[in-house]
Amino acid sequence: MIRVQNLVKRFGDFEAVKDISFQVERGEIFAFLGPNGAGKTTTIKMLTTLLKPTSGSVEIDGLNPASAQNEVRKRFGIVFQDPSLDTELTAYENMEIHAVLYHVPRALRIERTERLMKLFELWDRRNDPAKTFSGGMKRRLEIARSMLHTPRIIFLDEPTLGLDPQSRNQLWTHVKHLNETERVTVFLTTHYMEEAERVAQRIAIIDHGGIIALGSSAELKQQTGTETLEEAFLKLTGSAIRDESASSADALRQMAKMWSPKR
Repeated sequence: MIRVQNLVKRFGDFEAVKDISFQVERGEIFAFLGPNGAGKTTTIKMLTTLLKPTSGSVEIDGLNPASAQNEVRKRFGIVFQDPSLDTELTAYENMEIHAVLYHVPRALRIERTERLMKLFELWDRRNDPAKTFSGGMKRRLEIARSMLHTPRIIFLDEPTLGLDPQSRNQLWTHVKHLNETERVTVFLTTHYMEEAERVAQRIAIIDHGGIIALGSSAELKQQTGTETLEEAFLKLTGSAIRDESASSADALRQMAKMWSPKR
């Protein structure tokens, strides 16, 4: 479903992603983990048509995101780390606008909106403004919305950031149900290691732009001689606190050089 071969992304002299390769099978839940500034966001942007690779190749359901943007976008749903709901609209209106933008036929739109909102336990609040929802309810609405056009892949970028344990547990229960019933492929990032260990069949760990480990949670623990995924992650990436702004600043400086007018 996702195939990445020798993927590289440079911003001037700064190499944010360094010759990475991996693939995600249809119906798999795949976790993409790494410290701040490791290259996760840049990779996701290339997978979701927001950035073009410097070199290497990406295939999403057999299509190239760089040359077939619109077709690729029909095949995935995405939930960004930052909120993306229109909080002045009701929950139902947020769903409806998304369905119209993706040209979901009216009959299917009505049926699927109701089914997804019931699955995510939002149907009773469908006519309430999204601004009245808790953080967990907003996240559930965003995921329900991302599934309206029946995508084959869903990208979840730290979807449970800031949620309480009960909301996190509920959200993953619903995501796993969608994965099992609709065979939707899930590509997720998270800083909660227990989440990745609980839901992901395989895990890739990226650091300094390169993939340093790939396998199941059990395989990564065996490889590092550790008891938990968090211990394995720290053994592979180190325990020093990372400053995300450092790598981001390097990239921005290089982009500014590339785009500044010549004198």
